Order: sequence, then structure tokens, then C-alpha cells
Amino acid sequence: MEKFEIEGSCYKVFNTQVGNLPLIIVRAKNGYIACNYIDKNTADKLGDVAAFVPGVKNMNDFLRAKIRDVTSWAEESYGIREGMSVKKALELMDKPPEKK
Repeated sequence: MEKFEIEGSCYKVFNTQVGNLPLIIVRAKNGYIACNYIDKNTADKLGDVAAFVPGVKNMNDFLRAKIRDVTSWAEESYGIREGMSVKKALELMDKPPEKK
């Protein structure tokens, strides 16, 4: 598992070629962002705080991508929304959940 930093925050990265595109998952303190190889419905059923990006071929694509889909847990507890930048979503996943 690799690590990388964005503005002083460190994240764990799982990146492996499994088919026509790589499987990429970036782990924050309270959730993760993954390519679309990971199933959103399963993540939602399991209570994962997760967001998903489409069609990324490498980490540069991943970091420039916009969030395409999120679990209900990510949306309700952390305010992560479709169209948000990966950087902003990771930043939100590093903080405690929003109070309702």
C-alpha cells in the first residue's frame, strides 16, 4: 500500500491493475474514495463512508476527477456530494462527521 500527501494530510492508496482499468482506492481517516470497480450499493449496505470516481487510469486522473456518486453515509454524515473534487471529499472524510 502506497501513501501520498495533499497539503499536509497523509492518505493510504491501494492501486493495482485488475482488468482494463486499475482498481484505485484512497483511504482517509473516516472513509474512502474509489474507482467504479467498487460497488456503491454494497458499500451503502455495509455502512461505508465512500465516494466514487469514474474511468480513472492513474493517480493523476484520480486526483483531478470529480465525485460521481456517494454512499448515503458519506452524504448525510460528511456532506460529500456529486461533482465535488476528490481533494475536498478527502478533506471532509478526515474531519469528524457533521452534527445534525
